[in-house]
Amino acid sequence: MDIDLPEKRYYSIGELAKAFQVNTSLIRFWEGEFDILKPKKNAKGNRMFTPEDLSNLKIIYHLVKERGFTLDGAKDYLKNSKTEALNQMEIVHKLEQIKKQLIDLKNEL
Repeated sequence: MDIDLPEKRYYSIGELAKAFQVNTSLIRFWEGEFDILKPKKNAKGNRMFTPEDLSNLKIIYHLVKERGFTLDGAKDYLKNSKTEALNQMEIVHKLEQIKKQLIDLKNEL
């Protein structure tokens, strides 16, 4: 999944929900389930996610939504091999970009 968000210091929960095409309630639920999501809260109590939280959310989304892990399975996988999950996700993202470029080249011909 390609997330199109500008580089920012903080992201609101609404921005993330729109980028991932999920409800804000799902992100709040994942925040409670996964210890690696630690958004800051402003004076009003609004969640402000850092780029690190965004990266962790991408991993969680990849494991749960794309690879079909259960929540407990995703938690165990993240405990044991978070770096491996991140590397696999990066490889998949690069392959998707290459595929898109090849399709664009094919359409130009």
